[in-house]
Amino acid sequence: MSEKADFPRLGDATTQEIYAELLRRYDKDPSRDGLLRTPERAEKTMAFLTRGNEMNPAQVLRDALFDVDYDQMVIVRDVEFYSLCEHHMLPFFGKAHIAYVPNGKWLG
Repeated sequence: MSEKADFPRLGDATTQEIYAELLRRYDKDPSRDGLLRTPERAEKTMAFLTRGNEMNPAQVLRDALFDVDYDQMVIVRDVEFYSLCEHHMLPFFGKAHIAYVPNGKWLG
């Protein structure tokens, strides 16, 4: 049984304010020239890396399914992927190889 951590409430802080606070906690000055827009960039990056959570696979694939009369294995290699580890909040990426038998539908 896991216990929930007792984290302080962040109230009405914006995501960018939270990133600025993270920078401060690691001994950085978020108002420094090189870090001035880091909270904005970090917010955009996190939104990009997690955008798949809101996607509906049926809507994403609706224009990519085709009827075919083909029963041989289809192999797609080197499909690039990236995601975000929810346990460490770090990005990861790689390449996948996929094989499938169409069974009347071709994904492309």
